[in-house]
Amino acid sequence: MADIQADVIVVGSGVAGATLAAKVAESGLKVAIIEAGSKVDRAEATQRYWDALIKVPECPYPPTPQAEHPITDDLNHWYRQAGPDTFKSTYVKVVGGTTWHWLGTCLRHVPADFRLKSLYGRGVDWPIAYDDLEPFYGQAENEIGVSGDSYEPLGAPRSTPYPMPAIPQTYLDKAFAKALEGTVYEVRATPQGRNSQDRDERPSCCGNASCIPVCPVQAKYDATVHVDRAEKSGAVLYDRTTATFVETGPDGRIAAIRAKRPDGSEIRAVGKVFVIAAHAVETPRLLLNSRSEATPRGVANGSDQVGRNLMDHPTQLSWALANDPVWPYRGPLSTSGIENLRDGPFRKERPAFRVEIGNDGWSWPTGAPVSTAADLARTGLRGKALDDALRHHTSRHVRVASLVEQLPDPENRVTLDPTETDMYGVPLPRLAYRYDDYVKAGLAAARDAHAEIFARLGTTGVQHQDDAAGAGHIIGTARMGEDPKSSVVDRDLRSHDHRNLFILGSAVFPTSATANPTLTIAALSLRAVEAVKGALAG
Repeated sequence: MADIQADVIVVGSGVAGATLAAKVAESGLKVAIIEAGSKVDRAEATQRYWDALIKVPECPYPPTPQAEHPITDDLNHWYRQAGPDTFKSTYVKVVGGTTWHWLGTCLRHVPADFRLKSLYGRGVDWPIAYDDLEPFYGQAENEIGVSGDSYEPLGAPRSTPYPMPAIPQTYLDKAFAKALEGTVYEVRATPQGRNSQDRDERPSCCGNASCIPVCPVQAKYDATVHVDRAEKSGAVLYDRTTATFVETGPDGRIAAIRAKRPDGSEIRAVGKVFVIAAHAVETPRLLLNSRSEATPRGVANGSDQVGRNLMDHPTQLSWALANDPVWPYRGPLSTSGIENLRDGPFRKERPAFRVEIGNDGWSWPTGAPVSTAADLARTGLRGKALDDALRHHTSRHVRVASLVEQLPDPENRVTLDPTETDMYGVPLPRLAYRYDDYVKAGLAAARDAHAEIFARLGTTGVQHQDDAAGAGHIIGTARMGEDPKSSVVDRDLRSHDHRNLFILGSAVFPTSATANPTLTIAALSLRAVEAVKGALAG
């Protein structure tokens, strides 16, 4: 069995692992990154997207036997759904992780998100406060390259400006803003992890309108930016290498991580400090599979919390037809939102939510404009008449999506499937998941808000999707906290059980809040850098 030797072993090359690996490698320490997936050729991925008949987020990055992952149009492909509700969010296994197909939204949590239990009697409090994370939010915005309006704090006080000005709002955004002026619904430019001007050898956004699932020019950030920085600083990337087991030593510290490759070879990664940043499904899957006499419930699981408290942002989709053209289907898929509904005393009774205004028309809920063309053709329209009708109809498509806060529930969880394994013998992830009454109240409130927004806009044919959609935000399963009996890692993201093990990513979030999680993932990873270096020194 070949060995990898490094000071720091990082499992996962998404935004969490790559950001920390780059910073640690830049300080002169030896770093190894283990990644199950392969490097992505951007041009080939873009072509796969254009060629795909079903354009789901994963179509540029098809799963392979050695790097299987879930896919949106077949949620039983990888997940084993235990119900009662279907968990609908997915991820990919490639170098750079799921940032390849993220939207790019870079919102901070608001201060109350860290004190949900204290303020509103719901969920749990975080072991850190907003002020503890605020400087690292600024660092994360600089590392990612966030474009935003520095004069709009969006409920989260700032000590530093955004590194780039905001992406311009679209004609559609301005139509919403005009219609909602003077109401409770404040339309603001969304801070985004994409360049509004050339920066860091990446071009400014040119509006390809395919942010999900691939930016053809890399104006939108993806974690290969930090993988490249890590490699330039001496880190070694081991792609197509799947971590399968975490070994513990007699002193309770992590001794090594075993990994396998498609050719059947095995690797043992030996280091001083270990960082698992493999997303909120694959992280508990790896930890739970690492059962031994010393760790009968799996690694880092003395609290029995590994895999528990699985969350998403259940999403209410609504769409309608505007009276006048608003010209969707251009530019980034969303450039504005309504962010002033993310906190308030109402959280005692129902969740907060944020409203995303879509530039992508009806493509998310209905598959338009392709589905619209098919519907019009069925009426007998052909040629120029069909073209004129399609233009008239699609130019008026409007869509909003509310991302609803979800509370931690220990019975919503990732476990190991008892019968099915991957090609390396690791059990597949089994997901138990349900929407409680609190979430259902939030979805109902979102539908009411959407109806009011569309009425102000002057629309017809308003439709609300019956079932909540997945936001693509997989949260919880290894939460942080002060008490080792009820959490997996401490405030520095260090395992309570193994002092040389750190866990990064949205898995550590105690609650979901409403902000898209990527910026907070990056901020927490940057905050953990000194703790990882301190663990080496210690």
